[in-house]
Amino acid sequence: MSQRPPLSPAMLTDRYELTMLAAALADGTAERDSVFEVFARRLPHGRRYGVLAGTGRFLDALADFRFGDAEIDALRRQGLDDPRLLEHLAGFRFTGDVDGYAEGDLYFPGSPVLTVRAPFGQAVLLETLVLSMLNHDSAIAAAGARMIGAACGRPCIEMGSRRTHEEAAVAAARAAALVGFSATSNLAAGARYGIPTTGTSAHAFTLLHDDEAAAFRAQLDTLGVGTTLLVDTYDTEQGIRTAVEVAGPELGAVRLDSGDLAIEATRARELLDSLGATATKVIVTSDLDEYAIAALAAAPVDGYGVGTSLVTGSGSPTVGMVYKLVSRDGVPVAKNSVGKRSVGGRKHAVRRHDAHGTATVEVVSAAPIATGEHDRDLIRPLVRGGELVEPRTPAEALAAAQELHRQARSALPGEAWSLSRGEPAIDTVAG
Repeated sequence: MSQRPPLSPAMLTDRYELTMLAAALADGTAERDSVFEVFARRLPHGRRYGVLAGTGRFLDALADFRFGDAEIDALRRQGLDDPRLLEHLAGFRFTGDVDGYAEGDLYFPGSPVLTVRAPFGQAVLLETLVLSMLNHDSAIAAAGARMIGAACGRPCIEMGSRRTHEEAAVAAARAAALVGFSATSNLAAGARYGIPTTGTSAHAFTLLHDDEAAAFRAQLDTLGVGTTLLVDTYDTEQGIRTAVEVAGPELGAVRLDSGDLAIEATRARELLDSLGATATKVIVTSDLDEYAIAALAAAPVDGYGVGTSLVTGSGSPTVGMVYKLVSRDGVPVAKNSVGKRSVGGRKHAVRRHDAHGTATVEVVSAAPIATGEHDRDLIRPLVRGGELVEPRTPAEALAAAQELHRQARSALPGEAWSLSRGEPAIDTVAG
C-alpha cells in the first residue's frame, strides 16, 4: 500500500481558525490589519522564570505553511467546502511580519514573546501552530534548565524518546539541548539539529547473553573501552567487578539504573577506586527529575541520564501561552473577561539590569520604552513581508539559541536558581 505524502504544517491547526476565516472573508474583515501577541499570564506554579523555546521550529514551519491539493482535499472530506474559503486557502502565502524575543531568552508573566502583524485572514491561521510549538518546547526547556542548574556543571543526557510521542521526542531533545543538555539518545534530533547522540545498551542486551561477562565483551568489542557498561542487571557489586575485569581499569563509565542512587553511586565509586579504575565515571539514570538530581549533589556522580520527567515538563507539560489580538487597524483592542484580561496595543519590552549585569525588572509597555546603559531591548525582527530576516539552518538556529540562553541565565538574580516554589525572579512592570 502506497503512503500518502505528509500534509503541510498548515493542517496542524484547529478547525475554528478556518471557521473564523470563512466568516471574515464573507463580511470583508479578513483584510483588516491585525496584531496578535503571544504571552503567558503567569508562570507554571512556583517557577521562577520561563525559557522561550520552539521559535526556530515555528519559523521553519512557516516557510511551508501552504494549502496544496492534498490539504484542500482533506478539508473537503471534513465538510469544509465553502468555495470562497478554499480558493483563499489555495492561494495562501504569509506576507506579514513577525517579531519576538530571541529563542533561548527568558520570559516572565506578560512578556510579549512573539508578535504577528498581518491581515486577520493570515494571522489567525497561525495561532494553533504557534501555541502548540511554543507551549510544548518552552515547557521542556524550562524543566531542562532547572535540571541543568541542579546538576551544578555535571553533564545531563536527554533520553526520553520512549516516554512521549515520536515527534514530540525530537522537539523535546532540541529544547533540552537548547538549555544545556550535552547529548540525546534520539537519532532524528541528531540528524535534524546536529545534537550529539549517545547510547550503549539496555538490560535486555545483558539478559540476551549467557552471562554478564559475555555481554560486556560484546559491547567492548563494538564500542571500545571508553564505553559505558550497565552494571545492575543482577548484582551491582559483582557487575562492577566483572566490568573492570573484562574492560580493565580504563573503562569509560558504569551506569546505575536502580536502587537508592546516592548510596549505590557511593559504593560504586569506592569499589571502582579499589579496583584501580579511578578514572571510570559513574553515570546514573532511573526516573530522575530536578529534585532527584539536586539530592545527588554530594554523591560521587559524574553525569545524569534524564527521560520521563524532562519530556513531560517535570509536572508542567505546558506553560499556558496564549495568542491574543491586541490591535485592529491600528486601534488597541483587549479582552475584559474575568481572570483572562489582556492589555491592548502592540507591546515593547525591555529588561533592566543593575551595574553588575544582574536582571532587576522586565518592563512591558504599549508605548516606546526609554533604555539606559544596562538595559536590553528584548524584541527582535524575525520575519518581514513573509521572509525570514536572518535565514539559518536548523543547527545554526539551535546554536544561536544556546548561546543567548547562556547569556540570559547568567544575568538572573541568585534566587532564580532555587528549586523551591516562589515568585518570578524579577517583576514584570508596565512602562
